[in-house]
Amino acid sequence: MKVISEKEIPDVEAKEILENREKEGELKYEQKMTLALLRKFSKIDPEKIKKLVEELSTIERLREKQIVAIANFLPEDKDDLRAILHKEYAAFTQEEIDKILEIVKKIV
Repeated sequence: MKVISEKEIPDVEAKEILENREKEGELKYEQKMTLALLRKFSKIDPEKIKKLVEELSTIERLREKQIVAIANFLPEDKDDLRAILHKEYAAFTQEEIDKILEIVKKIV
């Protein structure tokens, strides 16, 4: 298999892609296992996640990988966000951190 391109996507989007492929034909073992896991843990509306990603993209300092991680884990407080952003957490201002958490709470 040849990789043509690579892109970070939220879990709910991956779930949609795999469900569409499942309708088209049989999935490989790894795809079936991934879809089962995503069905178990990705219960939020895909439209809400798309809106969340869109709004988080307005924060300049956030990279795509961080935005997807936030969309997947949906942090509820600063400690959750600190766990997601790891080392980069200190680079964000308190206003940016508050804005990220506010966006997550508003959308979800």
